[in-house]
Amino acid sequence: MDATDGEFLVRLARKAIGEYLASGAVIRPPKDVNAKYLEKRGVFVTLHTHPAGRLRGCIGFPEPIKPLATAVIDSAISAATGDPRFPPLSLSELSDVVIEVTVLTPPERVIAREPDDYLRQIEVGRHGLIIENRVHRGLLLPQVPGEQGWNSEEFLAGLCMKAGLPESAWKERNTRLYRFEGAVFSETTPGGAVVEKGI
Repeated sequence: MDATDGEFLVRLARKAIGEYLASGAVIRPPKDVNAKYLEKRGVFVTLHTHPAGRLRGCIGFPEPIKPLATAVIDSAISAATGDPRFPPLSLSELSDVVIEVTVLTPPERVIAREPDDYLRQIEVGRHGLIIENRVHRGLLLPQVPGEQGWNSEEFLAGLCMKAGLPESAWKERNTRLYRFEGAVFSETTPGGAVVEKGI
């Protein structure tokens, strides 16, 4: 994914939210869309208030189960209206949020004989993580530990808390951990220029 892709995907996300909030319509990808946007990819759409930068919604598909363009449309609408942590976004608020799209690589299982092995296989600033433990599941995108100033162990503790687990649950034998990478594209201002963000 390059800057041109980021521009297309972020603009698509904003259009999807705007159309849905205005009329309830779910847009479709353009008919002449590049074939790479029809490949199945994992993706997340994140909304932040501007200029404060507070999280306003984040929803996505960790697994590559939908064509990328469709996944962006669905994730954008859900981030704006379906994140249970926030009230639905109003159309008037759309001009006050910055949209970020993260395109994911397929998650891969991290195998560790001892819990500390995980720490050597997680690179802060490169990897996002998914944790599974019985009925609990949580995900943090690659940009999160950098935004929070976390090291690898703090990243794992934060991931556990996101999943509703004790901070040390990543050390349990029945825990499964997956890592993935992401290309992050974000508006600099609401509806403004789109840039690729370093993680």
